[in-house]
Amino acid sequence: MTDESYSRRWLAPSTQNQLAATISLPGSKSLTNRELVLSAIASQPTTLRGLLISRDSSLMIEALRKLGADIELSGTTAVVTPKTLSGPAKIDCGLAGTVMRFVPALATLASGKIDFDGDLAARKRPMKTTIDSLRALGVTVSGESLPFSIQGGSVVEGGSIEIDASASSQFVSGLLLVGARFKNGLKISHVGEHLPSMPHIEMTIDCLQKRGVEASQTGSASWEVLPGEISGGELAIEPDLSNAGPFLAAAMVAGGSVRISNWPKKTTQVGNDFDGILQQLGARVERVGDDLVVTGTGTISGIDIDLSTGGELTPVIAALAALADSPSQIRGVAHLRGHETDRLSALVSEINSVGGQATETPDGMIIKPSTLHGGLWKTYEDHRMATAGAIIGLRVPGIEIEDISVTTKTIPEFVALWEQMLKGHA
Repeated sequence: MTDESYSRRWLAPSTQNQLAATISLPGSKSLTNRELVLSAIASQPTTLRGLLISRDSSLMIEALRKLGADIELSGTTAVVTPKTLSGPAKIDCGLAGTVMRFVPALATLASGKIDFDGDLAARKRPMKTTIDSLRALGVTVSGESLPFSIQGGSVVEGGSIEIDASASSQFVSGLLLVGARFKNGLKISHVGEHLPSMPHIEMTIDCLQKRGVEASQTGSASWEVLPGEISGGELAIEPDLSNAGPFLAAAMVAGGSVRISNWPKKTTQVGNDFDGILQQLGARVERVGDDLVVTGTGTISGIDIDLSTGGELTPVIAALAALADSPSQIRGVAHLRGHETDRLSALVSEINSVGGQATETPDGMIIKPSTLHGGLWKTYEDHRMATAGAIIGLRVPGIEIEDISVTTKTIPEFVALWEQMLKGHA
C-alpha cells in the first residue's frame, strides 16, 4: 500500500445531529457529455452553462478536442466551436461509459484512424454492441473490446440497424446522438430481451429535439433520427439528480432535512425518481419553490423495488436498505454487473463486510436487517460505491472509505459538500 493510497482513504463522518442543510449540486454528467457531443457536430457554436467539471467530462472534452473540436472552458461554462473532425487521434476513455460508447460513433464522422483505450477496468466493460453496430454501418473497426481502432471515413450512409443493447442503453444513445449527421439518418431496433435504463434514451431523444433534430421513439424498442442540422446556441445543464441521492439519503439516516437547490420541475434524469422511491423508505419529500426537500426521522423502512429503469440509483437504495428495520429486495438490475465494477457483487460484499446480511439474486439483491460495525469499505474504482459507504458511515462509526478520490468521476466536490451538509444541523 503506497502513501498515496492511504491519503485517499477517508474516514466517513458519523453524526448524532439531525441535519438542516441546503446543497447546490454540480451539473449532470449524463447531460454534460451528451451536450458536448452534440455541440461538436452542431452547425453553429454552442455555449454550455452549468457544465459538470469532473473526470468523466474532462475525458470527453479532451476526446472531442483530439478529434478537432474547439472547446474553451471558463469555470463551468464551455464554448464549443465545431470544426472538421479528423484523425489520427488516440482517445483515452478512462472508465467513462459515455466516452467509450459515444465517441466511437462520433469518430465515424472523422477522417483517419482513431485509437481507443482506457483504464484497465474499462477493458472489462461491455463494448461488443458498439463495435458490432459500427461494422453494420460499414465502418472498419479493429478489435473486439478496448483497446480498439476505428478507420473513420467522414461519411456514413446510415440507414436501419438492429442491435442488442441489453448490457447498456448507452449503445443506443451513442448512435442516436450522431445519427442526424449520417447521410440517410438512422433507424435503430433493439433485439435483446431486456433494455436497461430507458430514461437515458429518452434523455438523448429530448436533447436532440431541443436542438431541432427530428428524433423519435418509433416503437417499444425502436428509434429514428432523420438527417439534418444540429443547432448550437446557449444551453444550461441541470444539476445532477443521481448525485443528489447520497445527500437525500443522509436526511433519512441522520434525521432532519436536506434541501437540494434548483431541482428541475420537468426532467428526463432518472435521479428524479428519488421523489417517489424515498417516500417508500419512510421519507417525506416536498417541492419547495425551485428546491426539493427530503425530511427523515432516522427510521428507514425496507423496500421491494424494481430499478430496471433507474439502475444507477441502486447503490443509494442498497445503502439505505442496509440500515432499514425490515428486509428489502432490489430487482431488475442484472445489467449493473457491467458498470464501473460488478456493482451487485461489490455492494453485497461490502455490506456483508461491515456486518450486513446481503445476498445476490440473478437480477438484484436481498438485504436483511442486521447490526453493522466499522471497517474498510472497498470502492472498486467506482464513485457510487464510495458514496454508498459514506451513507452507511453516517450511522456506523468507523467506516473507512478505501479511495474517496474515485468520486472525482462525477462529483469532485463530494467531500466538501458532505462536510458542509454535516455542519448544517437542527
